Amino acid sequence: MRIARFSVSDDVGYGLIDTDEENGQEYVSRISGHPLMGQIQLTGERAKVEDVRLLSPVLPSKVVCIGKNYADHVAEMSDITGESTEEPVVFLKPSTAVTGPGDPVFYPPISQRVDFEGELAVVISRPCREVPRERAAEVVFGYTVANDVTARDLQKSDKQWTRGKGFDSFCPIGPWIETGLSLEEASDLRVTTTVDGEVRQDGRTSRFIHDIPAVISYVSSFMTLLPGDVLLTGTPAGVGPVEVGSEMSVAVERVGELSNRVITRE
Repeated sequence: MRIARFSVSDDVGYGLIDTDEENGQEYVSRISGHPLMGQIQLTGERAKVEDVRLLSPVLPSKVVCIGKNYADHVAEMSDITGESTEEPVVFLKPSTAVTGPGDPVFYPPISQRVDFEGELAVVISRPCREVPRERAAEVVFGYTVANDVTARDLQKSDKQWTRGKGFDSFCPIGPWIETGLSLEEASDLRVTTTVDGEVRQDGRTSRFIHDIPAVISYVSSFMTLLPGDVLLTGTPAGVGPVEVGSEMSVAVERVGELSNRVITRE
């Protein structure tokens, strides 16, 4: 099941995404209730996806990110982030960094290099802490696509990652949440990023250093995760800079594709 958050004019709601088998057209069917807060029901309202604006599928209290989770990415970034570590590297993006599919990513005037980082993201289903890895599936609501946009020069100069990762619009997520994948299925998905149609990243989640159950168990050992919180699982090799005007598209197999254009803030 694919669950989207969308707007029509000023009306914001949730809906289920389906594809018409005859014409291939995607539709969104409005639901009542909040998908993370209990029972949902179809309202009978249905629209073409192209006729609505898809929003970030959740508004998380926090975005928890895992750095250096692909060995090939660790190698390419060793001069900035150092070598791999025994335990996962964790950092946060503020909720104000979250933006949706099709929304602009703003190039900060104080940065000289902004990079894309395509990732699989996990959406948490319920409040949880100290989750054993064997029970990780119980707290996963579903999966979405994320772009961990980074001001690379600021990340390097600051020696820590909060400013370089935390600008408004630096965490596009979407286009919806895919709830139909098991942990086993999510453990081997293709992750690709293109910039202006050119493939820049092409990896698989099977190359994680720390798998999803390990990440959930580790993060929840020191912070409480809440419904709708988002965990970014790391990016494969191939990260690189974008310019004003660049179109970034991140695709995760069986989940969806997320596109955002880089612009300057007026």
